[in-house]
Amino acid sequence: MENTPKKPELLAPAGDMEGLEAALRFGADAVYLGGPFLQLRAAKAGFSASDVRLAAERTRSAGKKLFVTVNSYAYTDEIGRVGEYVKFLADAGADAIIVADLGVLAAAKEACPDLDVIVSTQFNAMNAKTAEVLWNLGAKRLVLARELSIEEIRRVREECPKGLELEAFCHGAMCMAYSGRCLISAYLAGRSGNRGECAQPCRWNYRLEEEKRPGEYFDVEESGQGTAILSSRDLCALPLLDELAEAGIVSLKIEGRMKSPFYIASVTNAYRMALDRSAPFEAIARELCAVSHRPYTAGFFVDRPGSEKDQAALGSLLATGSDNGEYIRERTFVGVVLDPAAYLASIDGRAADEAARIAEIRSTKRKYKAEDVTPKIDPAAARRLLAEGYVPVETRNYFEAGEGVELLTPGMPGGTVRIDSIRDETGAEGPANHPMRPVLVRTDAKLRAGDLLRADSFNKKR
Repeated sequence: MENTPKKPELLAPAGDMEGLEAALRFGADAVYLGGPFLQLRAAKAGFSASDVRLAAERTRSAGKKLFVTVNSYAYTDEIGRVGEYVKFLADAGADAIIVADLGVLAAAKEACPDLDVIVSTQFNAMNAKTAEVLWNLGAKRLVLARELSIEEIRRVREECPKGLELEAFCHGAMCMAYSGRCLISAYLAGRSGNRGECAQPCRWNYRLEEEKRPGEYFDVEESGQGTAILSSRDLCALPLLDELAEAGIVSLKIEGRMKSPFYIASVTNAYRMALDRSAPFEAIARELCAVSHRPYTAGFFVDRPGSEKDQAALGSLLATGSDNGEYIRERTFVGVVLDPAAYLASIDGRAADEAARIAEIRSTKRKYKAEDVTPKIDPAAARRLLAEGYVPVETRNYFEAGEGVELLTPGMPGGTVRIDSIRDETGAEGPANHPMRPVLVRTDAKLRAGDLLRADSFNKKR
């Protein structure tokens, strides 16, 4: 028992506050996000300064950790701003920063020596000597290059400084470029992937044209629609978690700051169950098949991605045999369960806003449609339905009463629930067909605030 490795930390992404809440609720031990400066994702995935503080408070109150990415490569006019920014992050409550640039690492340690620094996979660390150099420069943790096998990870762990923590990605999108350092987007779209602006041209479909035969295209795979030949598979290390822990990995990282809260919740929940051994492997694997993903690979942990050994390591449920780079999705996110108390607190205000809007239409427009002045909220009807056992759900995609919708709740695989009735906020019965609008739902299951509802992606109405 003394040689049994400690259960690794589960590190989940967040691109906004809803994603943060999903990560925390569905089992993350720590969350990483980008702030307003030098974060290697599009601007919409960056938290404002005030939201970074709010996120730190939220993670701390949940007993979890918060890591902030400062992992873009800094230009000369940016490097002088790193010190003050890192001081702000430490004051805001961040537990660590994630960096890829040596200059940013040096500036951060100089300005805030007590703040832990994690070196990003973008640094391409492949060996123990590199790990030792980074340790001597002040790194607390190293996210190893994705190109390493489990055996190579084990060797790095044996040979690098014992105090240096090792982290590895366990799930999510991969890049065809070496550890994600790519210039294709900068060349084709004028948007650098190394500055958080990747246009993902590796996912585009390509066909081959010979220079002296303009307009004559040649297929480069069997499909007549062309090929996403540069598009990599998605990483899935679900069957290899014990081996990664035994090799010395202390933190398993899920990729996806640009992904939806539904994706974050589903994948985090799956890996939480796997680490806790709280559900059968087959059930957990099905959870990872439910979210939108490209064909899975175990990365370089076992063998070359897509090889027979690679697919055998995944097992029959996760290995699709497909290599077309196209996305697969078995389930669609249809709703999130709202807190009844918070819902009640908001409904009167929303009804008042609606009444004011209708009054303005009546007073300023000579002609208008009846539906424009028909109230869509009746607080009394909503309260009556809540008292009868209905639960508020914010609609994300179409679903209707009578069909089997799956419930995703923390610590359990998705299970089918029966929707007995759906009513809008006037009390009228009908399908949930207005995204982002609350409905009131009665089911045969207990729904809790933050639970997610999903449905079959192949339903033609979606």
